[in-house]
Amino acid sequence: MRSHDLVAALAVPTAPQVREALARLSLPSLESLTIEALNATEGKLRDLVVDRVVAFVAQEGADGPAPVAAYFRATERRAMEGMTWSPSVAALAATEEVPDLRYTRTQAIVVPVGEAELAENVFSDHELASALNRLAAIDPPDHGDVLRVHLPTRQISRVRT
Repeated sequence: MRSHDLVAALAVPTAPQVREALARLSLPSLESLTIEALNATEGKLRDLVVDRVVAFVAQEGADGPAPVAAYFRATERRAMEGMTWSPSVAALAATEEVPDLRYTRTQAIVVPVGEAELAENVFSDHELASALNRLAAIDPPDHGDVLRVHLPTRQISRVRT
């Protein structure tokens, strides 16, 4: 099978021939394939986050020096859904210094689920929010974690505040 034929077949992982091929693999091979698929998925999600941040920066048209990094805070999604990354950019930094991202004031506000979902639908970048939520599902953030998107290197890392 040629390389592009293999990629085409894997593009439809639920196709009968792919399922049949997977069923013939040994457990260690399936486990290895799962690890590689998870790593590839995480890499594509990271690329998507960087691309969406680059698009956001371009849309905003920064006055002054171009941002070097964007930061996202960890946040509680909804009751019983655990931690995720907030889809709102907490800060854009024009230097390598990590800005002070501590909350200066904490206030809990109860927002009905319907209103929260409406606001999210109207104001958020759906691709960015989805990619951040999926990255959080793969490697859940803790309270106080910050996700750093370094634009020149396209690297994403976790920072503790």
